[in-house]
Amino acid sequence: MFVYMDHTATTPTSPEVLNAMMPYFSENFGNPSSVYSFSRKSRAAIEKARAQVANALNADTSEIYFTGSGTEADNWALKGTLEKAKIAGKNHLITTKIEHHAILHTAEYLHKVEGVDVTYLPVDSEGFVKVEDVENAITDKTALVSVMFANNEVGTIEPIAEIGALCRAKKIPFHTDAVQAAAHLNIDVKAMNIDMLSMSAHKMYGPKGVGALFLRKGMRPENFVHGGAQEKGHRASTENIAGIVGFGEAMEILKSRLDDDLKINSARRDKLISGILAKIPHAKLNGATGDKRLPNNINFSFIGVEGETLLLDLDAKGISASTGSACSSESLDPSHVLLALGLKHEMAHGSLRFTIGRLTDDSQIDYVLDVLPEIVSRRREMSPLWEDYLKSKGEK
Repeated sequence: MFVYMDHTATTPTSPEVLNAMMPYFSENFGNPSSVYSFSRKSRAAIEKARAQVANALNADTSEIYFTGSGTEADNWALKGTLEKAKIAGKNHLITTKIEHHAILHTAEYLHKVEGVDVTYLPVDSEGFVKVEDVENAITDKTALVSVMFANNEVGTIEPIAEIGALCRAKKIPFHTDAVQAAAHLNIDVKAMNIDMLSMSAHKMYGPKGVGALFLRKGMRPENFVHGGAQEKGHRASTENIAGIVGFGEAMEILKSRLDDDLKINSARRDKLISGILAKIPHAKLNGATGDKRLPNNINFSFIGVEGETLLLDLDAKGISASTGSACSSESLDPSHVLLALGLKHEMAHGSLRFTIGRLTDDSQIDYVLDVLPEIVSRRREMSPLWEDYLKSKGEK
């Protein structure tokens, strides 16, 4: 049996999305920047997709800018905002210790190269950022607050509306990386006081290589890509028409089935979580629970076992999973997210993430629950760390 449980890393492009994209590869191929009538089909397709994305967020079409990825959208939000803020004498960025590397590495660059002061907020043992910590970190030099909507590794959903309200009251721009959240949650940028929001199509059954940045009216970070007048003069490059069309179609489909998917995925998530807790002793669930957790995310640590070893064993059984972020999958370092939650290195090294989606059915959940306990048990029997752990607990 083949079981794909890494939907947070990427999702397959849905047949409906692919069908919508196909004409723009070879039939309606005109450059949307050209003035002749043939190219107007391309321009109209882009504007339709812009409206589809905007409608899903309760935004205006003029507030959606297409990018090459969610990572580019994050870079644009941070670098563009801090560059412009220098003019007003503001040079302080607030973010968190559990952000995706698209944010963390950009913040590191801004500090090392541009001299930006960066505050990395801590999180509690479930991965939550405290609103009061955000408030206490704000100074008269703060140019931007960036807090991810939901964590890609442990699924914890942050108090975005509350942080947004705080930032709006303080007149400080607020950005959120919603690359994971936009694929699973209802997001209202107006009600949540969000100024900037990053998304990526391939997390929601759309194509790879296209993302978007929501910029509230009045938000104008410095341009990140120069060389042309595309995207209303704010993001140069000939548009990826087919990709943008796919993004819009994927977003519309997602919105139409969001409530049903939320209910189905949450039930399967909880079934897998409860099954692992019942069948594998000393398994630790990482992150929040219930409706404070993404409906598709399951993240466990297994003391006495290396996560990479579990991945290989699962792969041999036809199960695709992850130890954390796909963007750092080749690293042997423990997850920075799990360390921020307070896990010791040996527990962080033994982490495993399953993320379910449209490819998942109940028989696959059952299969994982049949296979995983035996794998963990066998690997623990070979681990001196597991033996030491049992002795420390008085179980051996």
